[in-house]
Amino acid sequence: MSKTPSSTLTRTALIAAPLAIVAYGVTRSLGKMDGHYGPGFDWQLAHIFALAGMVLFLPVVLLMRRLAKPGLARECVTGVTLAGLGAAIVQFGADIVQAFLAEDQADLKRLQHEFMDLPGVELAFYQVGPQLFFLGLVVLAAFLAVARRVPAWSPVLILAGVLLVPVNLTFIIGTGLLMLVALLPLARAAGTPARA
Repeated sequence: MSKTPSSTLTRTALIAAPLAIVAYGVTRSLGKMDGHYGPGFDWQLAHIFALAGMVLFLPVVLLMRRLAKPGLARECVTGVTLAGLGAAIVQFGADIVQAFLAEDQADLKRLQHEFMDLPGVELAFYQVGPQLFFLGLVVLAAFLAVARRVPAWSPVLILAGVLLVPVNLTFIIGTGLLMLVALLPLARAAGTPARA
């Protein structure tokens, strides 16, 4: 079967999305080593990696939806996952814009607080929204494991990666690596036909 542009994009995203999360974690950790992180080049680079990772997860989520058993549960979980992904994209996009506008760290914090103080923003784009993406990714992977499209350990690895983030954001490097290993079995399926 010849590769279509969309299947090539999806295969690339399966690897690039988790690696972008790893790059975010590495750049963030290096940026914090001098005790000054944000605004500046290291902050912007880290958040650009994170934003790219979130955007690259879009074809990954759509692939997972396509391979899962059709039904209301699949559509609901996909919708929740995409909503969470959108919230994460807004969060990282806002961080980039705020750092671009900020004169120093205190000004960055002021801009962040002004944005989060807008009604519903903190809940939608920081506290709840992005978590829906990670939760949805675990559930979609579980659907695929039940359908034997991925090994049973794939959703377990994604869940382990998700649980690392609340412990310490520095562990997001491990989150990205675990997601990479968990999603690799989908690379072969990226070019297969959709389920009926």
